[in-house]
Amino acid sequence: MRRADGQVLLAQRPEGKPWAGWWEFPGGKIEQGESALAALKRELQEELGIEVLAAYPWLTRSFDYPERQVNLHFFMVRDWSGEPQGCEGQILSWQYPYGLNVSPMLPANAPILSALCLPDVYAITNMQELGEAVFFERLQTALDKELRMIQVREKQLSEAALRTFASKVIALAKPYGAKVLLNSDVELAQALEADGVQINSHQLMQMQTKPEGMIFGASCHNELELAHAKQLGLDFVLLSPVLATQSHPDADTLGWASFSNYLVDYPLPVYALGGMQQEHLLTAWQHGAHGIAMQRAAWISGND
Repeated sequence: MRRADGQVLLAQRPEGKPWAGWWEFPGGKIEQGESALAALKRELQEELGIEVLAAYPWLTRSFDYPERQVNLHFFMVRDWSGEPQGCEGQILSWQYPYGLNVSPMLPANAPILSALCLPDVYAITNMQELGEAVFFERLQTALDKELRMIQVREKQLSEAALRTFASKVIALAKPYGAKVLLNSDVELAQALEADGVQINSHQLMQMQTKPEGMIFGASCHNELELAHAKQLGLDFVLLSPVLATQSHPDADTLGWASFSNYLVDYPLPVYALGGMQQEHLLTAWQHGAHGIAMQRAAWISGND
């Protein structure tokens, strides 16, 4: 369950249950013949006394506990009726995923908390079309409106010019706590102390292990690339193109149905890319995405 302010609901396992005292996301077991969504609605009604009004498929992960392996189907519950209460004697707490003040968390939830720290919208720079002055004006406006993750992608720039441009983006983003990732260039990202790197599909398929100490996202277009990103345990992926884009209007697109099929039982957060507008965010959630990634649409002003 996630509130509009980004806080998520955690529950402490009560005495008498395995792992008593540990914190977890509310949920429970899927009964025979029951769908994961139906199980979620039933369990949250029984455990919290609420009615789920809007829940979207999110991640599916497996975890090996000493006593058994569990397959976990995570949904993002964004709307409900009623005030959550600990109907089974469990203590509840609303928490920001990037700053928990309760512990310990069940071990299976560590990667889930990391995924929850990723924002819903991922913006890709477009200084080439806008011009530098306009771009930085719009970046400032977007940061003021809570943009919290940016990919620096300006293929036309020389190495020196890219370094200068990226440094300015990082400097503007830092006071807001916004994450900045550089496209493809691991060494420059490390030198500039950027938050991470967005690798292309070719780099992805050449990578054997995920480098430590930075956020790593990958651009994917098919099942093979998605599977390799999963094997590496990357932090997130972009899946594209979902819809037609201005830059590649004749390219084959996935469409929402195929996009959703690719994400069945997928463990990593996925951003939908290609033809995205802000109004596509709800549709993306409904089809299993963590959020949307945008280039041109991320920097549209009221005068465009």
